[in-house]
Amino acid sequence: MHARALHAHFDTLIIGSGLAGLTLALNLAQDRKVGLVTKKALLDSASGWAQGGIAAVLSQEDSHEAHIRDTLEAGAGLCDEAMTRHVVENSAHAIRWLIDLGVPFTRDEASELGYHLTREGGHSVRRVIHAADATGQAVQLALAENVRAHTNITILEHHVAVDLITSAKLGRREGRNRCHGAYVLDSVGGQVYTLGADSTVLATGGAGKVYLYTTNPDTSTGDGIAMGWRAGCRIANMEFIQFHPTCLYHPHAKSFLISEAVRGEGGLLRLPDGSRFMPAHDSRGELAPRDIVARAIDFEMKKRGLDCIYLDISHKPADFLRAHFPTIHSRCLELGIDITRQPIPVVPAAHYTCGGIVTDRQGRTDLDGLYAIGETAHTGLHGANRLASNSLLECVVLGRAAAGDIARQPRLPARALPQWDESRVTNADEEVVISHNWDELRRFMWNYVGIVRTTKRLQRAQHRITLLREEIDEYYANFRVTADLLELRNLVDTADLIVRSARLRHESRGLHYSRDYPDRLLQARDTVLSRAPRPGSSDTV
Repeated sequence: MHARALHAHFDTLIIGSGLAGLTLALNLAQDRKVGLVTKKALLDSASGWAQGGIAAVLSQEDSHEAHIRDTLEAGAGLCDEAMTRHVVENSAHAIRWLIDLGVPFTRDEASELGYHLTREGGHSVRRVIHAADATGQAVQLALAENVRAHTNITILEHHVAVDLITSAKLGRREGRNRCHGAYVLDSVGGQVYTLGADSTVLATGGAGKVYLYTTNPDTSTGDGIAMGWRAGCRIANMEFIQFHPTCLYHPHAKSFLISEAVRGEGGLLRLPDGSRFMPAHDSRGELAPRDIVARAIDFEMKKRGLDCIYLDISHKPADFLRAHFPTIHSRCLELGIDITRQPIPVVPAAHYTCGGIVTDRQGRTDLDGLYAIGETAHTGLHGANRLASNSLLECVVLGRAAAGDIARQPRLPARALPQWDESRVTNADEEVVISHNWDELRRFMWNYVGIVRTTKRLQRAQHRITLLREEIDEYYANFRVTADLLELRNLVDTADLIVRSARLRHESRGLHYSRDYPDRLLQARDTVLSRAPRPGSSDTV
């Protein structure tokens, strides 16, 4: 729909079109008018890039208790057990819902289930249902087809959220702060529109693009987390950034992930001389949780001065590899790598944001009328390290839970909201400033706030963030907004949250490893940041 008609009001405004956003839209659209805002095309999201699959208790060899235990162990003492149980116990229902929508999961007629289950790092049994090695794409295609067919869903492609509209920003005294919608930029036409809503949902994914090397798409710039923070939401555990151990290392392979399932099906990590190294780091070898594998690779690369290490599954039959990993096989072949005969060069890369906006099990945030779901949210499921393939599961379970809560809320009368004011700004004169700041931010975050951290590195990163923010705030105040400027502003806010959280954690736990604090504290505590600390509270809870 063209944006010229859109100084509009929706029952529910969803910002983000990944699995969480699409799930919510489909579960609300029977009797609610839904606006779905996406920065690029409908299918451009991190969900669509997910290869491995969705973890769920589906076979008789598995159990809720086993899945919960694996999740808690990977989470290094910081998972919310009640939330973990809630998600796991609803996992089979979530998969059935996806199957009913037409998701073509890989079949296995020889199994009791009728579908093939694979195993990934940290899982004690095979429980990951998948669509070959392109699960996210298969799920997104099926859901997007249903969303496009729904008359109650208005899809706004190539629109970028600028900021949330709240009672506090409007100067209204209404008791609790409330979200009334968002300002949204039409990135093609260049105009900012006002979208009001009874309920607004942040489903914008994570913040992988804050780092130089990432498996995430270009859209993963921490938008929802930054907007929620600026609106007054608490943010938790942003120091826990998951680095996927195996991103393809090749000059022409931007952000291409080599699925965890390759190791689950027997892939071995090797040094250039062909020797294995994982058994020396963990008894589980290549099937250890991601934080352990990523640190082991980082250690070996730095110790030996390597540009990459190698993931080798060439000992498996060629037909098996082509059937189970068609996307990986064909992409590697395009780059001159035949995975049936030779190992794959890989390096760790930023992959998943375990922290985010604090929510409950219905996706509710600190602001009335504002929800957060998916990677944008911190539900407590992932703790200090996300168990492989739990993320897509969380998107579906929490997306459906949030829809149920929103559907129970009374409809509100539409309020007149102020239009975006551009009367005191001009067109930018030097947009090169944005690209230079973007590059600087991603480089120092990679060097100073990566897999292994020190207090001095974090202090250096904080100093540079302070300088960058001054430049960006001045730029934002004086020039018309663009998509690039909005993303840079959100990345700087998100980087600041990551560094502040990391500086507050004086231990090594899960994905946060500090050389200055190598031991784990006896008591596991979340890091919770608040813009307006409550009386008697501090930045940490």
